[in-house]
Amino acid sequence: MRLIVGLGNPGREYAHTPHNLGFAVIERLVEQARLRRRQRAFRSHLWRGRLDGKEVVLAQPQTYMNLSGPAVDELLRAEGLESADLIVVADDVALPWGQLRLRQRGSAGGHNGLESVIAAVGTTEFLRVRLGIQPREGAVSDLAEYVLAPLGAEERKLAEAMVAEAAEAVRVILREGPSRAMTRFNRRPAPEPK
Repeated sequence: MRLIVGLGNPGREYAHTPHNLGFAVIERLVEQARLRRRQRAFRSHLWRGRLDGKEVVLAQPQTYMNLSGPAVDELLRAEGLESADLIVVADDVALPWGQLRLRQRGSAGGHNGLESVIAAVGTTEFLRVRLGIQPREGAVSDLAEYVLAPLGAEERKLAEAMVAEAAEAVRVILREGPSRAMTRFNRRPAPEPK
């Protein structure tokens, strides 16, 4: 079984912001797996079922981004899973808009949600799928304001293409394993908007 967690912030006001792309990937996977029943447990919205022949729990912690870790840790413990069974999907301001990066371990890279997960689960040894949201105009004066600002029309198109690509990356991890997924997606250019 795999626990696939998308990081984001609960609430409609955050739905179409760069910081909620992790939630968007989970929603896409829920659609693709045709999962209907959403549960609320362990401070998260959860969907259980099969995706590409694997048992999965898809989760959106409802604790706000910077406090995601305890919810993720509770889910791992409740499901009897190890950190090796965890895939975390999150935005990343260090990557260019639209680019994906898959990693099997590593630091949080300044991402407070990943920092919270690492602190709560006690390891950096878990898969992460990072979606690039680097400001295209160069440096921004307030990073928090940037990641929580609603996406413009052009960015929404890029975000939709990137979310589709990230969902496919998760599915390749499930079907073929992380090494194959990293080879396939880490070298790819950013997806074109449709």
